[in-house]
Amino acid sequence: MRVLVLDGNQNQAVACVRSLARAGHRVWVGESASWSKAGWSRYCYRSFRYPAPQRDSRSFVTSVATQAAAEPGTFVLPTTEATSLPLSAGRDEIRAAGGRMVLPAHADLLRACNKDETMRLACSLGVRVPQTITISSPEDAEQASRSVSYPVVLKPCRSTEILRDGTVRAAGRPRYAQTAAEFMLAYELLNRMSTAVLAQEFVEGAGLGYFALMRHGEVRAEFAHRRIRDVYPSGSGSALRISVEPDSQIRNAAIAILRGLNWHGAAMVEFRQSRDEAPVFMEVNGRLWHSLALACYAGADFPVWLAQLAERGEIDAQTPYRTGVPCRWWLGDFHHLLQVWCGKPPGYPAEYPSRLQTLLSEVTPVAGAYHDNFRWDDPLPEFGDWLRFLNPFQERAGGIRA
Repeated sequence: MRVLVLDGNQNQAVACVRSLARAGHRVWVGESASWSKAGWSRYCYRSFRYPAPQRDSRSFVTSVATQAAAEPGTFVLPTTEATSLPLSAGRDEIRAAGGRMVLPAHADLLRACNKDETMRLACSLGVRVPQTITISSPEDAEQASRSVSYPVVLKPCRSTEILRDGTVRAAGRPRYAQTAAEFMLAYELLNRMSTAVLAQEFVEGAGLGYFALMRHGEVRAEFAHRRIRDVYPSGSGSALRISVEPDSQIRNAAIAILRGLNWHGAAMVEFRQSRDEAPVFMEVNGRLWHSLALACYAGADFPVWLAQLAERGEIDAQTPYRTGVPCRWWLGDFHHLLQVWCGKPPGYPAEYPSRLQTLLSEVTPVAGAYHDNFRWDDPLPEFGDWLRFLNPFQERAGGIRA
C-alpha cells in the first residue's frame, strides 16, 4: 500500500517510515519545509512538500488530497495535531480523492484536544484529576489569582487549535506560578496564544503514559514505557526511556477515557504519579507520540497496525512486546542538558536536576540502548535532526512534544 507519512521533521515520522517500509509499504514523506529528516531515510520512497497548515490549513488539505488522488487507496498518516486537525475537518476531501485515514469522529478529536473537556470526562469516570479552573478572560484570571492554592500550573486549554481564518496555532508550553503576580504574568503570556487557559494545582511526581491503538472505542494494542530523562526536566517529552508493562491503575483509567471518547486510532494518555498515591490524569494526546521508536523496537509496531486498520479495518493478532528495552533521543538529551544548565523555569516549585549530575549521566553510555533517529543502516535522519536544530533558517513545523 502507498502511505503518505506527514510531519517529516518529527521523530515519530522517522519511526513510521522505517516500520512501514520494512513491512512492504511504499512510503512517501510530506513536510512543509524544503526537506525533512524522515525524507532523508533510506526507507523513504519519495518526498513531497505541502503548504504549512499553520498558515493555510485549507490549501494544506487540498495539497494532501491531490497527493492521495495519484493512487486511490493511499493511506494518509498525520503524526501531529497541526496536521491531524485540518485533515480531520477536511476528511470528505481526502475521502473523495480516494485516500484512507484512521481518525475518530471529528467531534471526538476536538474533545480529545480540549484539556477542559477531557478533565471533565475523566472526573465523571472516577479518575483522579488535579483541581482545575478554566480562565476565559483577564477578569477570570484576576479572580483566580486570588482564590487558587499555590503553587499552580497554567497551560493552554488546547495545545493546537484551528482559527477562524484557517490557520493552525500551537499554544505554547505550560507556565508555573507561586504568587498572584507570577500567575498574572503567566496568564498574559499564554493568553496571547490561546483562547482559553487552565489553572491547575501543581502535581509533583513522575510523568507516566499509556499508549493504545483503539478500534471504535475498543483496545486492539497497547504499550507503556518509564521515563528516565525528560527533554524538559519540568516534565515533557522523553529523551531516555525504557519499555515496561502497563501499570494496572493507569491502564484501566486510560482505557475508560479512550472508550469515553469512542477513540479510533492511536493515542497517548498521560498521568502524573507521586509515590504511594493514585495516578492523576493530565491529558490525552490523540496522535502518534514523539518516542514512538521505542515501541517499534520493542515489538509494538503501531505504524504497521494503523496501516492494517486503514486497509482492512482490523489488525493482525500480536505477540507481547519486549520489556526492558531502552531507547534514547540524542538531541532530546542535549535539550535536557541545556534546560538544566539554564535553571528552573520561573515559578517552578519542585526540585530540579543538578548540572554536574546531569552532565555525568548524559556522558555515561546506556547499555543496549536503541536510538530514535540513528541507525547504522540509516544514519541520515540523525544528521538531519542536528542540522535542523543548528540551522536557524530551517522552517520548524512543530516543537518537541510528548
